[in-house]
Amino acid sequence: MLRRARHVLGDDVALGVGTVVTRAQADSAADAGAGYLVTPAVIPELAHHRLPVLAGALTPSEIVAAQAGGACAIKLFPTPGVGYLRAIRGPFPDVPFVPVGGVDVNDVRTYLAAGAAAVGVGSPLLGDAPHGGDLEALRVRASAFLDAARTPTYST
Repeated sequence: MLRRARHVLGDDVALGVGTVVTRAQADSAADAGAGYLVTPAVIPELAHHRLPVLAGALTPSEIVAAQAGGACAIKLFPTPGVGYLRAIRGPFPDVPFVPVGGVDVNDVRTYLAAGAAAVGVGSPLLGDAPHGGDLEALRVRASAFLDAARTPTYST
């Protein structure tokens, strides 16, 4: 599927592969045209892979381990909420965090205002579309997420 998407979308679109947990999966994704990898946890065998890795981490120890392993950003997973993101930014002010899991369109601005580099969304965006559902509803949800990401509310 990734090869087909790469062919259709070309090289200008960043395509990543998620839930990568082994070196073999990472190498296969890279060979198929992935531009980055997403893991659910710190995966030591992916340390310093040839592709950028968005490593899943939650605790300070996991964040440090992910950074030591060469992660380009930290996927806060499952996201414990915006309060945790604000708190963890204190000891890690320069780490790009991407909250994932339970982020809906109403949370996007809040997470970005709290210092998230991006947010990851799944079912709140996709809905039933991957199973033959309403593609027009998907377009509407995608537009709402993009609008929310483009106009963050800044907090003090």
